[in-house]
Amino acid sequence: MQNFLHTTETVPEGLGFSHFDSLHLIWLVAGVLICVLNALWYRSLSEKGKDRWKKIVASLIVLDEIFKVVMLVIGNRYKVSYLPLHLCSINIFIIAVHAWKPSRILGGFLYTVCIPGAIAALLFPTWTSLPLGNFMHLHSFTVHILLVMYPVVLTASGELAPSVKQLHKYLLLLIAMALPIWLINILLDTNFMFLMEADEGNPLYLFEQLWGSHLLGFPVIIAGVLVVMYVPLVIYRLKKGKEI
Repeated sequence: MQNFLHTTETVPEGLGFSHFDSLHLIWLVAGVLICVLNALWYRSLSEKGKDRWKKIVASLIVLDEIFKVVMLVIGNRYKVSYLPLHLCSINIFIIAVHAWKPSRILGGFLYTVCIPGAIAALLFPTWTSLPLGNFMHLHSFTVHILLVMYPVVLTASGELAPSVKQLHKYLLLLIAMALPIWLINILLDTNFMFLMEADEGNPLYLFEQLWGSHLLGFPVIIAGVLVVMYVPLVIYRLKKGKEI
């Protein structure tokens, strides 16, 4: 466990994993199973039980983030780049608010942004240099699995009801987050939400190579995400005669 407190900046080379190797696939399969089992369980719960489930899962996500901060402080490796200002970190607090004070806007945002964002992080992790016996490795996988699970379970139960008519509000909320974070990046020389650059392994890096700027990838990826997240939803609702 000598590498437990290392981060991607300090860990020795050759200890990590590769995209879609056996370890990565085990984590992905575990994540799918956890989501499916919780979705089935959630449907069987009473209204009181569902409320308790949401609050417990939201608390676990926040505790997972606190665990990361405590380990960074213990290892004397905490710095401004670990502030919870990446999109998935922000979703930790949105889920916490939603668990206690649910709203259609927050629910739609979690469906539209949190699910694809957390799935992308799990499919293309930026922490591949870290071994299994490392706190950031464990935190990064578990917190993103939980970030996917919460909105997926609520969507599967029909409780989360994103609306095409409200889609502009979800996107405006995303932009409202991105603008101050872009300024913070300039002031602190950070890269929250990958607004300043994209590393290898990040899908945005492909646009850096193709077009000279990873920022050009944002509208393309957002458009692709909206197609994937909303076209099946619209088709399903039209067949059921439901409002889109």
